[in-house]
Amino acid sequence: MTRRTAVAAAAGAAVTAAVSKPALMGGAPVRTGAFPGWPVWAANDEAAWMKVLRSGKWYRGSGKAVDAFEAKFAALMGVPHCLAVANGTSALLTALHGLDVQAGDEVIVPPYTFIATVNAVLARQALPVFVDTDGLTFQMDATKIEAAVTERTVAVIPVHMAGAPPDLDKIVEVGRRRGLKVLEDAAQAHLGEWRGRKLGTVGDAGTYSFQASKNLNSGEGGAVVTSDGALLERCYAYHTNSSPRKGVSAAPAQGLNLRLTEFQATLLLSQMERLEAQAKARDGNALYLTQLLSEIGGVTPAKLADGCTRSAWHLYMFRYDAAQFAGLPRARFLRALAAEGVPCSSGYTPLNKQPFLENVFQGRGFQRLFSAERLRRWRERNECPVNDKVCGDAVWFTQTMLLGGRTDMEQIAAAILKVRAYAAELAKG
Repeated sequence: MTRRTAVAAAAGAAVTAAVSKPALMGGAPVRTGAFPGWPVWAANDEAAWMKVLRSGKWYRGSGKAVDAFEAKFAALMGVPHCLAVANGTSALLTALHGLDVQAGDEVIVPPYTFIATVNAVLARQALPVFVDTDGLTFQMDATKIEAAVTERTVAVIPVHMAGAPPDLDKIVEVGRRRGLKVLEDAAQAHLGEWRGRKLGTVGDAGTYSFQASKNLNSGEGGAVVTSDGALLERCYAYHTNSSPRKGVSAAPAQGLNLRLTEFQATLLLSQMERLEAQAKARDGNALYLTQLLSEIGGVTPAKLADGCTRSAWHLYMFRYDAAQFAGLPRARFLRALAAEGVPCSSGYTPLNKQPFLENVFQGRGFQRLFSAERLRRWRERNECPVNDKVCGDAVWFTQTMLLGGRTDMEQIAAAILKVRAYAAELAKG
């Protein structure tokens, strides 16, 4: 089906749906069925889980599942080293330790990301410095990174938001030239790619999350990947209470217990068997949905950066222009869309403006590390006006909605067209 005929089909569905009023006004919804559920599990997951249970070897010190997962995931990512850890936040903490991020350092981060990215930096008693968002891609604006670098900056964390990357060519180039470590937060980006390389493998290290919502899921879990063997060994010792791997000589260093369990690892191994097929389904549906939505005024799908050869589509994001919907506020648009059987959300709020940051900086530890003058300058540097706008008009669909069929995508577009047709009346309600 061509884009024109696909849009025509969706428009036809919208006309049919529009015979009645919007569901929010008492009409029949565009769809009544549920989108695919999550997680997906099958007999292979149950068999793998029970094998670990019956073995009595439930942690990595006695079992083999964690080792097997690390080897398989490293091969999938195309790197020599992978370390499995307890969760995505643990992966960030472990990688920051391995990269020698210390108290008083500065780390460049995006303001449009989950709070864990920043919490990991704060846990190292380092200062997160926010770089504004690119309004087209929803990613960190790589052209603004260099201006944020100071003599205290040691690293930059590009987050692959929704499964797609920012401009990694620019970020890596700035990092190499300015002596900054590049830590990719690929928590949402399993199987995403930059110029054919897996996301998380382009910089010095990459981290992943296997939390319950993620495209590869074991309830909780995480991983660090790298091509640097020495970095990997520092991370290994850190994640298991300062104990280096058997046969590896390493200087004593701080550590925590951040180990993945054998249960989680074996579940990840079995879940990986359907990862590629699910990724292909999301990719095909996301591209088709983009074709449909690109023909609807007032909704602008997030653009993929030029070097992105594959998105993981953990989220499908677009910007909503209320002016083209008769002034219908975004909150009302979301309610109307949900009533049509299309669940959606408004996404993140500006992370750089969250009150917890000021509470952290008022603590005596940070007061000792950072002078009042330095924190004053930090506040001045951390204005992110483009991100404020993105947070004000973003709309998200979850990855599970992309696991359905083409009809599901057409119904999403039809629901948006229906809301648009009745926007003026909905705005009055």
